[in-house]
Amino acid sequence: MRNVIIFSDRPSSEIQFTLKDSDDYDVRVKSINELKEAEKYNPSVIILDIPEEKLREISMIVKLPVPTLLYAEKMYEDLKLRGDLYDYIFKPVNENELKIRLRNFTRIKELREKISLVSTTDELTGLHNRRYLQERLEAEISRARRYNTKLSCLLFDIDFFKVVNDMYGYDWGDVLLKKIAEMLSGFIRKEDILTRYGDEEFLVILPNTKEENAFIFAERFRREIEKMEFIPAGEEEKHPITISGGISSFPFLENVDENANTLIRYAEHALYNAKKRGKNKVVLFSQVNLDY
Repeated sequence: MRNVIIFSDRPSSEIQFTLKDSDDYDVRVKSINELKEAEKYNPSVIILDIPEEKLREISMIVKLPVPTLLYAEKMYEDLKLRGDLYDYIFKPVNENELKIRLRNFTRIKELREKISLVSTTDELTGLHNRRYLQERLEAEISRARRYNTKLSCLLFDIDFFKVVNDMYGYDWGDVLLKKIAEMLSGFIRKEDILTRYGDEEFLVILPNTKEENAFIFAERFRREIEKMEFIPAGEEEKHPITISGGISSFPFLENVDENANTLIRYAEHALYNAKKRGKNKVVLFSQVNLDY
């Protein structure tokens, strides 16, 4: 079922009654005052049944999150709406034309979502990729700064991953990556951001989390990996698997440029230190001596 949300300055709309018996759409009418929060209704298509003068008032204020139809008596000259796509359906409504427009617009939205998913998803593990991370992390730092909350970054690396590939082949290396990705997905909260950061690296952003709590999380996961059963085909015993981790937190301990690259770079320093200390460890950046 696709959600069609009609924003109007009236309690009902002609379009609502035109589509009332459709099995393809769930049609609801909302007040024009709710347009700024349109995304919470998860619309497939938005229809604006609003007089021209009111539409012009909001045209440069509200960003439309999905393809939008303007239900109007004529085309509005020089009207610019903030959004990816909009078009007109003219009064009086033609049922067949309306359904064709809705079908095309919902299809456009679905295709865009698929393209976005492919471009921000790691093909092997199904996790978010580095592109998605860049899109989200700056926003999370801004939120932490605005609300004066903590934000932690965990960077995990599979120890001796090259040995697994060399001993058992790349297919078993892929099996291991997918297994750890699945386990890590089960550990995180809904609001956390999990990405495959490198060949054998995973990065987790923990909003509203102090570094000491991030360390508890990371240690618990490290110990869980130590216990995992990884037995490649043809082997009688499990191959030992461990991970190393580095943690950085925002706000930073010193007066530095507070951005996403800095947060990740500090986690990389901590991870490098964990590797240098013999692997199978989690290290906080705040405890790292950078004179190495």
